[in-house]
Amino acid sequence: MTRVRQFSFVSLRDLLVASGPTLLAAIAVAVLAYLWVDPAPPRRLSMATGQFNSAYQEFGRQYAELLARDDITLQLQPSLGSHENLQRLIEGRADIAFVQSGSTSDGQAARAGLVSLGSLFTEPVWLFLREEAKVSHLTDLKGKRINLGPEGTGVPRLFRQVLDANGVEPAQLKIGALENTPATVELLAGRIDGLVFSSAPEAPLIQMLLQTPGIRLFNFTQADAYTRRLPFLTHVVLPRGIVDLGRDIPSQDYHLIAPTATLVAREDLHPALVGLLVKSAGEIHGKAGWFQQQGQFPSPKYTEIPVAREAARYYRDGPPFMQRYMRFWLANLFERLWVVAVALAALLIPLSKIVPPIYVWRVRSRVYRWYGELRKVEQELEAIAPEEREAAREGLLHRLDEIEERVNHISIPLAYAEELYRLRSHINFVRERVRGTIDRNGFATPPLTK
Repeated sequence: MTRVRQFSFVSLRDLLVASGPTLLAAIAVAVLAYLWVDPAPPRRLSMATGQFNSAYQEFGRQYAELLARDDITLQLQPSLGSHENLQRLIEGRADIAFVQSGSTSDGQAARAGLVSLGSLFTEPVWLFLREEAKVSHLTDLKGKRINLGPEGTGVPRLFRQVLDANGVEPAQLKIGALENTPATVELLAGRIDGLVFSSAPEAPLIQMLLQTPGIRLFNFTQADAYTRRLPFLTHVVLPRGIVDLGRDIPSQDYHLIAPTATLVAREDLHPALVGLLVKSAGEIHGKAGWFQQQGQFPSPKYTEIPVAREAARYYRDGPPFMQRYMRFWLANLFERLWVVAVALAALLIPLSKIVPPIYVWRVRSRVYRWYGELRKVEQELEAIAPEEREAAREGLLHRLDEIEERVNHISIPLAYAEELYRLRSHINFVRERVRGTIDRNGFATPPLTK
């Protein structure tokens, strides 16, 4: 009994074969676009921070914790401070770093390929003095033992500018270059008269010295004048009682001059990481503090280094749409998919016009190839002399039966079933010719006589 295969609406095999090259080309283009046009952000970053017990070190730790939530490892690099951080960025030894305003000369950052991700907080100049030093004006520092810290901190350069504004030569002071912690020990031991920090008030050493008996903070009563002479400085006020209201520490308002800490990065930092870092900066520095209002920082203002384009867009428009509702990596994936979509559209639109004809040709070719076999049978029949046809008839009919049997096993979509039925009718047509009941034009003929 002849078994006939069921019809299907679509031939999946032919569809895959017809569209296979197009799909492979589309996948290849999509992968290349995904990797080359917009590579994935790195999962490791390095940040130059600051000295032990400094605000830079503490803030670096907080950045590391926030970035770890998005599976990004932030390697913290302790340093002397702002000046050394700037050098590490220029030399490519760090990806991001804290840099103090006023640390760069005109155009230095742009020439070195550095960009600002925004200013983060003010760093007042804290001049702590022993009470017996009796300093009421900076000119009184002449002959005093004052520690400015190592050159890599940026404080020596900053304070020399402050001294110059007062007409005081650095050589008129006994300047020390100890790091913050040993300098604090020396101050408490009475071996130096004062020390200078430039740091956020969160630094543990600042908090301690503000509450240490016998140590007083210098009051920059001419703070507004300093900001006019040195534009990278701002005037901030340490309010009375802000350290300890119960003990009234400090017992008066203190006027301070303050540069601004800026988060600086190399300009080749991945754009997606720029937005993530600005977002993290908002969580860390956006709260109200001793010298700032809620939401004042981070900010694209207060920095002489050009702000990165992606950071400026973040400050203007907020986080990208996807990142408002998704985790960082998932949002980044969708944001990058538009590149793939454009590449696929450019490829698939023209190729989509090629696939249908190839599919039709493959389906019909399974039917049309048997017409070649039928034609061979007819040609053999026509080549046989009339008197010899009777002897050859059984062999030709057997070949036609084999052709029909194999045609009955053809699987073909329903849309092309007409082609299959037409083939089967043509097989019967040739069979009748072989039997001699019709001629080649389809007219009935008398049977051959024996």
